[in-house]
Amino acid sequence: MAFEIVTASVADMARLIEWADDEDWNPGTADPQAFHPADPGGFLFGVLDGVPVASISAVRYGADFGFIGFYLARPEVRGQGYGIQLWRAGMARLAGRNVGLDGVVDQQDNYRKSGFRKAWNNVRYQGVPSVVDVPDGVTLVDARTLPFDVLAAYDRRFFPAPRDAFLAAWLGLPGRTALAAVADGELLGLGVLRAASVAARVGPLYAASDEVAAALVTALAETVPGAPIAVDVPDVNKPSVRLMERLGLAPSFEAARMYTGADPEVDLPHIFAVTSLELG
Repeated sequence: MAFEIVTASVADMARLIEWADDEDWNPGTADPQAFHPADPGGFLFGVLDGVPVASISAVRYGADFGFIGFYLARPEVRGQGYGIQLWRAGMARLAGRNVGLDGVVDQQDNYRKSGFRKAWNNVRYQGVPSVVDVPDGVTLVDARTLPFDVLAAYDRRFFPAPRDAFLAAWLGLPGRTALAAVADGELLGLGVLRAASVAARVGPLYAASDEVAAALVTALAETVPGAPIAVDVPDVNKPSVRLMERLGLAPSFEAARMYTGADPEVDLPHIFAVTSLELG
C-alpha cells in the first residue's frame, strides 16, 4: 500500500475538526479558518492509497518557536507505523525550535521519550457559570473595536512569539464573541468565545485580576444563555482554578503543556485560559 505525507489545504482543514470531534476533543467549529493562516504549510496528512488516515500540525511561530497539535491516526490504522511517520515529519519541520504541545494523558510518556518535559497541566473546566458583576471602573467592549496593534501587543505578553495572522482571524471570524476589559484607557483583559459541538469554548482568557476574568467569563457565557462553556485553565494559575470552581464549573479533561526547551517567558499568572490546545 502506498503511503505519503501531504500538506493540508484550506478545504482539507475541516477533516481535522471532524477527526478531533471523533476523539471528543470538542474543537471550535470554525477553528480551521483561523488555524490555517497561522502557518499554511503547517498541517500535514498521512494518506494511504489516496485516503487520509493520520494527521499532525507543526506550526511555526516567529523564528524559534513551534507547536504540535492534531496528532492522531484513525482507529483502523493505529499500530501500523503511520502516525510515527507523521510525527517525524512534523518534528523535522520544527527542527531547531523550542516546541510546545498539549499532550493527552495516555501519550505523555511517549512525548517524554521524544524530548518533551511537562511544564503544567491545562485542565478543562466545563459547565454553566454563575453570574458575577463587572468590577467598578471596568467596561467590557467588543474587542474588535480596539486597534488591532493594541490587541496584538497585548497577546504578545502571553504567547512566546508574534502570531498576528492567526490572532486577526481568531478574533474576527463570524459567530465569535471577543470582549475586552478596559479601564481609564488601559486594556485589562481579553476573552474570546467560539461555538463547538459540545460546549462553547472560551480562549484565550487574559485578565489583570480574577475579578476581571470572572466578568469576562460571565459576559461571554451570557451570549449562549443556559448553555455550557469550556475553559482550558493552566493549573499553575491557582487564582484561575479557584475562580472556575467558584463559578460552578467542573473539570472534564486535562492535557499536559510540554516543551522541548525552557518554559517560554510569558505572563503566566494572568493567563486564565489558554487559546487552544491545538495551536497553543
